[in-house]
Amino acid sequence: MSAERLRALLSAGGLTVMPCCFDALSAKMIEQAGFPLTFMSGFAVSAARLGLPDTGLISYGEILEQGRNICQAVSIPVIGDADTGYGNALNVKRTVKGYAAAGFSAVMIEDQVAPKRCGHTKGKAVVERGEALDRIRAAVDAREEGAEVLILARTDARAGHGLGEAIERAQAFHELGADILFVEAPKSEAEMREVCREVPGWNMANLVENGETPLLPPAALEEVGYVLAAYPLTLLSAALRAMRAALEEMKGGTHPRNLLDFADLRRIVGFEDYYAEEERYTRNGD
Repeated sequence: MSAERLRALLSAGGLTVMPCCFDALSAKMIEQAGFPLTFMSGFAVSAARLGLPDTGLISYGEILEQGRNICQAVSIPVIGDADTGYGNALNVKRTVKGYAAAGFSAVMIEDQVAPKRCGHTKGKAVVERGEALDRIRAAVDAREEGAEVLILARTDARAGHGLGEAIERAQAFHELGADILFVEAPKSEAEMREVCREVPGWNMANLVENGETPLLPPAALEEVGYVLAAYPLTLLSAALRAMRAALEEMKGGTHPRNLLDFADLRRIVGFEDYYAEEERYTRNGD
């Protein structure tokens, strides 16, 4: 099962670099590049699927459909961003079960108020600690009731309530049975070290270019104590920059340069695998 594969990967120790995807094709490219897992970024999916900001505008049904397509496109574990769980504790439970059925290896549930927003933008607020704990308790209950998925518990309390409150919430999430802990947006390496020192279990760092958290290199992140390093916007940013450059060239009357060869495009998408399987069934039919 994919959840057990993820658990085994994290149990092996060391840091795993985790580029984040936004659709099935970006997930396939991550797998083809040799990475052992990926993360479906809510920011990136909202941007790619709706062309809208990560401010709680995308629905449970929309993001679940995107996630199902992503999970079916790859064989590596996929962690899914489930925002606040899309409602109360019972909604959280349903969300976790739905993500597990879609093929996710882990589900991230956070403690922001709804509608939530990107963890590195202004205007964030979190619910009271009791409600935050209820969300994680419900998520863990869903796992214990048969949802084959790990629980990634996130807190955004650092922004409005300080690092101490964020750490205490993460500690409480761990005590409830969360598998992976995520204190969002520590503002310095010293804060990152304090998180990893005080929060037991597997800690995840979230690295946003020009975001709130220092973009430490992987070796430094591992030394600090993280086991996962998520890069939620790196591929989206690279793709948008390349598309913008190509559009500028076309607008200027020239054809874009440095494009992938058509054969490379076919290979990435999977044409060659399709042809091989098609030929196999055609031969059997003869």
